[in-house]
Amino acid sequence: MSRAYADLPLHYGSVPPWLAARMSLLGGAIIETIIADYGKAEVLRRLSDPCWFQALGCVLGMDWHSSGITTSVMGALKKALNPRAHELGIYICGGKGKHSRQTPQELLAIAEKTGLPGQELVRNSKLAAKVDNTALQDGYQLYLHSFIVSNEGDWAVVQQGMNDGNGMARRYHWHSATVRNFTETPHSFIYGKNQGLILNLTDKDAMPTKNGLLELVKVAPSELLPEIRKITMPSHHDVRAENVDLKRLGAVLAVAHERQVLDFETLLLMEGVGPRTLQSLTLVSEVIHGTASRFTDPARFSFAHGGKDGHPFPVPVNVYDETISVMREAVNKAKIGQNDKQEAIRKLSVLSQQVEKDFTPNERFDEVVERERKDSWRHGGRTVFGKEQAPAPPKNRQLSLFD
Repeated sequence: MSRAYADLPLHYGSVPPWLAARMSLLGGAIIETIIADYGKAEVLRRLSDPCWFQALGCVLGMDWHSSGITTSVMGALKKALNPRAHELGIYICGGKGKHSRQTPQELLAIAEKTGLPGQELVRNSKLAAKVDNTALQDGYQLYLHSFIVSNEGDWAVVQQGMNDGNGMARRYHWHSATVRNFTETPHSFIYGKNQGLILNLTDKDAMPTKNGLLELVKVAPSELLPEIRKITMPSHHDVRAENVDLKRLGAVLAVAHERQVLDFETLLLMEGVGPRTLQSLTLVSEVIHGTASRFTDPARFSFAHGGKDGHPFPVPVNVYDETISVMREAVNKAKIGQNDKQEAIRKLSVLSQQVEKDFTPNERFDEVVERERKDSWRHGGRTVFGKEQAPAPPKNRQLSLFD
C-alpha cells in the first residue's frame, strides 16, 4: 500500500468566526455536490487523500500549509453536514481534544438510528487511534481524531498528531476500502515529513518484531522500517512560485478573466458573475471534479479565497460570499432537476484543463499576488488582523511660483 510523508508546521490560534461560518457554508456545498455527482463513497475516498484534503482547506481560505487546516476543515464539515446527515447519509464524529473522546458515544447513537454495527465502528475508531498513537512510533502524539461514516457502513479516519520537539504536525488518513488488517499497513496515507527511520509495527513485514514484543520485549526490534514516499510541506508561511504549478494557475486565470475562453452556453449561465468570482469558482470546480493528479500543488487552490493570515493575500470576503451564493443556488436547483448551473460549474474545470494544454504563462507569479493584494480592499479583503483599507487618495501638490 502506498504511503506518503510530509510535515505540517504547527500553527496555534483559532479560526475567526467570520471565516468559520463561510468555511462551513462552502465546504457543505462542495461535499453535497460530490455526493450528488459521485456518491458518498467518493467523499470518503477523497477525505483519505491528503493532497485533496489540503486543496480543500486552501479553497476554503485556510493557511495553505499549516496544521490548522486539519482541525478547521473537519470542524467546518461537521457543522455543515451533521444537521443534515440523515438526508445526506454522511456522519462526522469526534474532533479535537475532548471532542475526540466523544467518538464512541456518537458512533453508537448513529448506529441506533441507521442500524449500522455500532460496536464494530467503535472498535475501528479505537484501533485506528491506537495504531497511530502506539504501534506507529514516529514521535507524534495524537490530539485530533475524526471518524467519518456513511449510512452504508463505509468509513474514513482523519487524525493528526503533534511533535513539540520539532514544532510539526503529522496527519494520518484511513479508508475502510483499503483496510484489510489493522496491524498490517492499514493507512491510505500518512501525511508527515520523512525523519529517517521510524518503528512502524503496522507494516506487514514487521511480524517478527511484533512477535518479539509479545515475548516481553526481550530484545530491541531488529528492523526499523524506512518511510517509502514523502510529501513535504515547507515551513515558510508565504506562498511562493515553486509551491504552485504556474501553468495550471495561469489557465485558471485565463478562464476567469478572458471571457472569450468561455463557450457561449457557459457564459450565459454565468451571467452576472464577475471575473474574480469566476476565478474562485473555477478552483472550486476542480476540487469537486478534478482527478487525483490535479492536487499535487494544493497551494494553487489558495488563489480562490486567499488565507486568513494574508498569504498569498487577504480573504476576499465579498468574492467568497458570491461563490457560496452561486454554489448554493446550483445545489438547490439540482434538487428539483435543474442541473444547468451545476453543469456550468463543472465546465469551468474542464475548460481550465483544455486551456492548460497549450498555455504559456505570460504573467509572473509575484505580479499575480501583487495584483490580488492591491485589489483586496475592493473585494472586502480581510485577515485575522483586520479589514483591508482603501488606499489614501494622493494629496494635491501645492503649486510653486515656478509652475
